[in-house]
Amino acid sequence: MIQISEQASEKIKELLAEQEIANLFLRLGVKEGGCSGFSYGMGFDDAQVESDQEFLIHGVKVVVDHDSSKYLDGVQIDYKDSGIGGGFTIDNPNAIATCGCGSSFRTRAEAGKKEKCDD
Repeated sequence: MIQISEQASEKIKELLAEQEIANLFLRLGVKEGGCSGFSYGMGFDDAQVESDQEFLIHGVKVVVDHDSSKYLDGVQIDYKDSGIGGGFTIDNPNAIATCGCGSSFRTRAEAGKKEKCDD
């Protein structure tokens, strides 16, 4: 199961409210690539397929594609606000290695496809 902090949920709701498209939800995913082998994907979407997993977390509809679900089980998403901005953080208990920017990871069972990074 995916966990999203209340602060992150509030920020996601705020960002969703700024969009001018009805029925948007947060889509989380994983794809091969990045410094460590896999990269996170996080964005808004309005289309689902039957194999997607759907969660309602603090009033936010979250959808994960079937292939990504095994990499995201237990993930904790937070939002950190700082004086010059802020950003989402992802804590993934499945990751055994991450890159310096925190957007790429590797699991014990799979290495993914590594790409050159600028960190």
